[in-house]
Amino acid sequence: MVTYKYQIESLYPMVGPLLPEGGVITLGLHDHALAIVIAAKSVTVPYGKEIRVVHVNSGEVIFRKTAATVTTAGEE
Repeated sequence: MVTYKYQIESLYPMVGPLLPEGGVITLGLHDHALAIVIAAKSVTVPYGKEIRVVHVNSGEVIFRKTAATVTTAGEE
């Protein structure tokens, strides 16, 4: 079983140019920069709901995005 360091997640399906077709609710990755880029380029269906990048081991949210806001850990 593959264990990822970072997870892009939302309560709603996410779509975007860097995500698999059909949309996903979670996506695991090993690279935090890539996870943030993919999350930043993605949107939810319905539009505007929250997308998060979470460090799996600690549970810390390192990036959060909605239609109105984009924040990275340390900027709050």
